[in-house]
Amino acid sequence: MINSPYYGVMFTLVGYLLGMWLSKKFKNPILNPMLVGIITCIVLMKITGISYEEYKIGANYVTFFVAPATVSLIVPLYKNIETLKKNLIPVLVGIFAGAVTAIVSVILLANLFGISEQLKMSLVSQSITTAIAIPLTEQIGGLGAIVSISISFRGVLGAILGPSILNLFKIKNPVAKGVAMGTTSHASGTAKAIEMGEVEGALSGLSIAITGVITAIVLPIIVGIMG
Repeated sequence: MINSPYYGVMFTLVGYLLGMWLSKKFKNPILNPMLVGIITCIVLMKITGISYEEYKIGANYVTFFVAPATVSLIVPLYKNIETLKKNLIPVLVGIFAGAVTAIVSVILLANLFGISEQLKMSLVSQSITTAIAIPLTEQIGGLGAIVSISISFRGVLGAILGPSILNLFKIKNPVAKGVAMGTTSHASGTAKAIEMGEVEGALSGLSIAITGVITAIVLPIIVGIMG
């Protein structure tokens, strides 16, 4: 019974629900639901002796709903379509700048610290959603497992620090806040953006999709130039 794939589902749901409860109760950005969920799943796997491969079989049932959930972000975007129309050019320019900066900064830092070529290629697409990042990373010679971990880490970090950074630079515009969260922190950032407001959530969801498309186009070009 301990090898049942349903343990993956159960661990994931327990971790998520615990994370949501702690986040709402203590209002501390460190208690990010995704971070708490990851730690909870690791602890439960250690206690039960279930390997990651066994956990992943069940967790894939939950992962399946990531794509439909992402698509559902079109609902708040549709409700705020007029806001998008008024800010279309700034939004597109901001997303493009964020996507390119993310790639270039990773390459520069990787070269500076002498990181191996394979590891570097595993990190350059960490600013986009996992569904796009893994095949794109493998295409340029990186490891899907590494980019998956870096995406999760980046998302959690963005959700925790993003609001504070926006406040530090006194960014009040909901459109700018949404684009910033979605472009840099994908799904985790969007979840936080939805808490900020409907406009922020809508623009953050849009930014995930556009960042993915832009990165898929420009990444091979930038890697070819800067590699």
